This record gives sequence, structure tokens and C-alpha cells, in this order.
Amino acid sequence: MALALPLRRPPRLSPVLPVPAVVALLALPVPPGGEGGAGPADALSALVVGYCAVRLLRERRRPLSRTAALVLGLPVAGLSLAAMNAVSPGAGITGLGRYLQVFVLVPAAVVLLVRGRSDFRLLAWSIVALAGWQGGIGVHQYLTGTGASYQGEDVRAVGTFGATDVMGMATVVSFGLVCSVGLALGRSAVRDRVIAAGCALALLLPLALSFSRGAWIATAVTVTVQLVLAGARRALTVGAVVVAACVVLVGGLGVGTAMLQERIDSITRVTDAPDQSVTDRYTMWAAAADMWRGHLLTGVGLKGFPEYRDGHASLALSSGSDTEGAGSAFRRQPLLSPHNMYLLVLGEQGLTGLLCLAGGWLALLVCALRGLCRARAAGGRGLECALVGCGLLVWQLVDFVYADIGGPSTVLTAVCFGLVAWWALVGADQVASGGSTAVPSEPGAVAGEAALR
Repeated sequence: MALALPLRRPPRLSPVLPVPAVVALLALPVPPGGEGGAGPADALSALVVGYCAVRLLRERRRPLSRTAALVLGLPVAGLSLAAMNAVSPGAGITGLGRYLQVFVLVPAAVVLLVRGRSDFRLLAWSIVALAGWQGGIGVHQYLTGTGASYQGEDVRAVGTFGATDVMGMATVVSFGLVCSVGLALGRSAVRDRVIAAGCALALLLPLALSFSRGAWIATAVTVTVQLVLAGARRALTVGAVVVAACVVLVGGLGVGTAMLQERIDSITRVTDAPDQSVTDRYTMWAAAADMWRGHLLTGVGLKGFPEYRDGHASLALSSGSDTEGAGSAFRRQPLLSPHNMYLLVLGEQGLTGLLCLAGGWLALLVCALRGLCRARAAGGRGLECALVGCGLLVWQLVDFVYADIGGPSTVLTAVCFGLVAWWALVGADQVASGGSTAVPSEPGAVAGEAALR
């Protein structure tokens, strides 16, 4: 009599896999003249949101807890009001769609698709891999003189984002470095921590060659915060290693010594002797604040800053910035935003929009830090997720003082907000309850169920 062997069900693929695919598409080069518009990664992110919605309808579950729905949905109120107050219906719809993509829809989809800490780490490593790819291209651009123009030389590392989005590679590399530091300071396997530490050290070079002062400041603040949150002993050890690596790269190897020194020195001259780019930024900040003073509660409407800029800016504002190199011809790029997310929101959405948007970020920060305390109380379980989540949010909040959304890399900002939201609203509860990170055997049993009750 033949014995029937039990058939094993094939392992189910994680529903979060489309999200790393969105990250991977950011490795593609930006076509000339395609800057600022929607790219392949944006299109796939829309499909991911639709895929998530279909899953919810099939499983007939309540998508988010009351707390998660309130925190993630809080920006909608201010955005809707600002969209109705836009200079034109088209501008209102376009601006509303972009803000909802970055701060509501994609983050909510990531929260619902991530099932546990293993999925979280998969996304974090995918960001590190993208940072390594873009950083490698950036270093090659510096060494071969094929980067964006900087001080008359084509040496600025911009990756595949081109000269018209000089902040793109800096943002991606910064996100990867923050994820690497968080993974290295966690309680995962020793091999994983060593690899993560090596990636963090390797990403210091392309970050330096990006010549982005805002990214440098945000990354320095964030890594310091991560080290402090991980413990004083680790902070001293890792800090010593980072300082030694910087000394070797800049002092020993002479990597961009003159240009880097000049760029670093310019940070201390932003008030005494600012260059034209800093003067333009100050002027646009003042213009955005002046717009807000004329429209305290609702602002001038979404996409309204370019329309109202000249009426509120002083004569110190130049006509635009010059971009050249990295495969692009010389062009004059108009200044269409104040390069300060808080002032952009204040000017276009008023006090209502800023309170709704920044209020959600503050709630995420409080929940993420509370979750980190839970992870430490649980013996370090999930500490790497806590450090990555807190680090990504701190980096973004600091960087928003010098930058705003825009460009192909913006979709990565949305994914990072999703990782932060998952840890703050779901992952911390899993750690507190001792939840497993194993793949569930039933389609309806997701590891993020704590946020769905």
C-alpha cells in the first residue's frame, strides 16, 4: 500500500514586494527634460496603492485603526482646503494629488503591506542598495569629471538624477546611510550589523561629493540622534570610527579637499557673507512668510508660490539658478519653491495646513520614540527598526528646513514616511506584545493586524 506524502504548500510571497520594486525603479536614469514630472517609480507607486486597496476589499478588513487613520489622514483636511483655494482647478488637483501621494496614500499602503520586522528590514536594505548604486555612480562622476557643474568643473555627484535635481542623489544616499546606521546599531545577526556598518562608512564618500550642505547637516544631526538613542557606549565607539573614516577620506586620501573645505566653510558664512544661492533662499523664505501674513489660515492655495513669488520677493532674488553637466546642456532653472517645506506649506496652505501636516509628523515622532522605549524594554527586540524609523523621520524633519518635496526622489520620501508610520503605529505594538515576524500561513492573517483592529 503506497503511502501518500503530504503536499507542502508553496511559501507565499510577501505582499510588500511591490514596494522594493518602486525603490528599484529610482535607479533608472531620469530622461532629459523629464525632471519634476511623474516617473516610472511614481506610476508604480500608484499601482501599489491600488493593489493595497484591492487586497483590503478582498479580505474585507477595516484598513486602519482609529489612531493610524487619524495620524495618516490628518493632512487631508488642510490639503483639501488649500486645493479649493488654488489659483486654478488644475493646479489644485495636481498639488492635491502630489501631497496625498507623498504624505497619505503611499505611506498608508506601506503600513498595510508590511507584515512584520522582516518586511521592514527588506525595505530598509532596498534603500541601502539604491543608495549604494546612486552613490557609486556619483563617485564615478566626480573621478571622471562627468557630474553636474560646480565652481566651473563637472565634479558634483548627482547619480542618475541629473543636473536639474542635484538634491536627488544626496537625499537617496542620506536615507541609505541612516538605514545602514540603524541596522548596524540593532540587535540582528552580527554579520548583518557588520555589513550595515560597512555600507554606512562607504556612503560617507558620495554624500560628501554631493556638496549638499543641507544633506550634510541633516545626516550629521540624525546619526548623532541614532547613536544617542542606541546608548552612550555605542555612540562613542561609532563616533570614533566615523571620525577616523573622515580623516582618512579627506585628510589622508585628499578626496575633494579644497572644494569640500570651501563648501564646509560656507556653512558658517550663511549670515555674514552668503553666496547667491543662500541669498536667493533667504529671499524666497521671506516671500513665503509674506504670503502667509496676507492669508493667515488658508494660504495662497496649492501650487500658488510661483504665481505670488514676484509680488512678495525683494529685488535681491535672482532670475534662477544655472544647471549644467551630467549629460545636460546649460540651462537657467527657475526658482519655483522656497526650499523650505515648512514655509512652503505655511505660504500655500496657511496655518491650517501647517498644523495638520506638521501635527501628523509630530504624532509619528512621539509614537516612534515611545516604540523605541518599548523595544529597549523588550531586550532590544526590534531595536533596528526603531532606530531606522526614528532616524528617517528626524532626517526628514531637519532636511525640510532646507528643502521641500519635488523631483523623482520624492517617491522615496513617501516610502520612508511609510516605514516611519509602520514602526510608530504598528511595529512598536508588535514588539510590546511579543509578536512574531514569521510569515503568516493564512491570507487574512497579517503581521500588521495590530493596526487593523
